[in-house]
Amino acid sequence: MLELNDVSHVYANGTRALDHVTLSIPRGMYGLLGPNGAGKSTLMRTVATLQTPTEGSIRFGEIDVVAEPEKLRRTLGYLPQDFGVYPRVSAYDMLDHMAVLKGIASSGDRKTIVERLLQQVNLWDVRKKALAGFSGGMRQRFGIAQALIGNPELIIVDEPTAGLDPEERNRFLNLLGEIGEHVVVILSTHIVEDVSDLCPRMAVLADGRIRLEGAPHELLAATHGRIWMKVIERDQLEAYRAKYELISTRLFAGQSVIHILADHDPGDGFKAVEGSLEDVYFTTLAQSRKAA
Repeated sequence: MLELNDVSHVYANGTRALDHVTLSIPRGMYGLLGPNGAGKSTLMRTVATLQTPTEGSIRFGEIDVVAEPEKLRRTLGYLPQDFGVYPRVSAYDMLDHMAVLKGIASSGDRKTIVERLLQQVNLWDVRKKALAGFSGGMRQRFGIAQALIGNPELIIVDEPTAGLDPEERNRFLNLLGEIGEHVVVILSTHIVEDVSDLCPRMAVLADGRIRLEGAPHELLAATHGRIWMKVIERDQLEAYRAKYELISTRLFAGQSVIHILADHDPGDGFKAVEGSLEDVYFTTLAQSRKAA
């Protein structure tokens, strides 16, 4: 169990990136959902001991993460948003080098670990290929392989599917799902589908604060009977935005499909629809902006 209690982080320029974040994250996949600039990467870097919070406490089991960062690093796997590698080095040699950096001194042990990981992430056939020639999805799977060195009990992945094509995204998410059966995996993303496909629990972070937390099916139940849809002309959008609590809009065949939040039938041609996790997310963001 990862426990964050009243964690805040204020940068030197006065920006409050995290504002009293409190979370309990159990074993399994946990989704941290939020728009760009919400504070997700700051939170992930803080949990990964790359920066010390301005205030608050973080514990992972018996480890006081703030006071004993080295202890957490021994059981941590981390795939940051911008994962850099030596492009001319092969996947096998790079994993071997990273295993050395993680303290695995025996060449025999490293061989066993590297070969197992390359097979686990389905990169065995390209193990001798330079990383520069990898596709985006292959690079992300390599990133997971390096994060798994040393059998970590806590794995953090930050925006892992951004830029992947649908096939690579599915392959990567399936891999994460398998890993998440046994350890704590935090999936930080702004892509709603990543969370809805994988995570039994989730939180929404906006402006450095936790705005919503729980199981996706419970959060969806709270929107039952409150989401309404209508197709309008594009030039009508601002008028509807001013009149209703508009939570999302998308273009379809040159028109705008809008979803609004209302406790009762608003009339005016709206139809009730079953809410999706995307509706939950956009509703939460809309309410957080209104509160600000």
